[in-house]
Amino acid sequence: MKLCVRCVVWVLLILVTVGCKKNVATKRQLVAANEVRYAKGFSIVQHTGYMVVRVTNPWPNASQQFTYVLQNKNGMVPDSLRKFPVIPVPIKSIVVTSTTHIPSLEMLGVEKTLVGFPNLKYISSEKVCNLIAKGALKELGSNKALNTEVLLNLQPDVIVGYGIDNNNPTLDNLEKSGLKVVVNGDWNEETPLGKAEWLKFFGAFYGQLDRATALFNTIAKDYENTVQIAKRANKTPTILLGDVFEDKWYLPKGSSWGCQLLKEAQGNYLWADTKGTGSLALSFETVLEKGQNAAVWITSGQYNSLAAMLASNPHYSQFAAFKNKRVYSFCIKKGKTGGVLYYELAPNRPDIVLKDIVKVLHPELLPLYKPFFFEALP
Repeated sequence: MKLCVRCVVWVLLILVTVGCKKNVATKRQLVAANEVRYAKGFSIVQHTGYMVVRVTNPWPNASQQFTYVLQNKNGMVPDSLRKFPVIPVPIKSIVVTSTTHIPSLEMLGVEKTLVGFPNLKYISSEKVCNLIAKGALKELGSNKALNTEVLLNLQPDVIVGYGIDNNNPTLDNLEKSGLKVVVNGDWNEETPLGKAEWLKFFGAFYGQLDRATALFNTIAKDYENTVQIAKRANKTPTILLGDVFEDKWYLPKGSSWGCQLLKEAQGNYLWADTKGTGSLALSFETVLEKGQNAAVWITSGQYNSLAAMLASNPHYSQFAAFKNKRVYSFCIKKGKTGGVLYYELAPNRPDIVLKDIVKVLHPELLPLYKPFFFEALP
């Protein structure tokens, strides 16, 4: 009898242990399937025949989240997930609404699937500009009032939108019209690599998550390598940003992603201690008092030469960076219709931006490197 009781106890212990191990294994499997490492606003979990993409932080202080089920061909989606939008993948056509979405399409080699965009003139990509010239893309108006009639005629597999708050009637109306709308929150990420990792978001919809992951890993590795190179610097040059627009000097607050890049490059941004990711609007006198002796000045992109700056405001000549011709701009490279390449590509390629800044601040650390975005104003 005692032997039987012992046997029962051992069997129960084994069953409990195995059950616990299965639960742990299941949890580990779910964590492993989410390959998102840096971004805080979305996740991707792979399952047999489908994957679940969740956008958890689409805009600041969001109270709303979005879940999309991407169904592979012949994949079976559980009934419990059918309350969410189910999108067959890989998609064959797409509409995006921000120029920052376009580099992801190019990197994945699917830019020809882009069929429409609001304000075509803002696109800088040479490949996409060529598609526009051939009439392959439709003009969709503006983000606040997308042309529903054109979109209904196009019938794209997916429309990638974005919001700035919980009220987005344009996207809501498109969904009510039967179109598949997904929300992208890349702009709300607070770190350079977090922004860039949204490449995986697009990779998932094209059935190219593995390729997107490999591409991102290369970017992240190059970025981290440059961070280590920058740590060899023996000085941290002071940095002034922005310039005057309509009687106010606008410059970014210290928590913005661009300011984080300056810090990683071993630069000392003079307003780095300000909180938030928006902009400061200061008087000229306030900026002159604090930034007159800054070693480097990165402008907002209003000007393409020092002479143009001086013509706009002769008091710019009081700054040491101006006198020493150490004024830089990232807005000189533009597309055929005037779109600034930096605004389009930089969020996807923080590795390039960081190298550029290190070259500006510490040219001796990257002697053979030629900056891609940043140029000294002539």
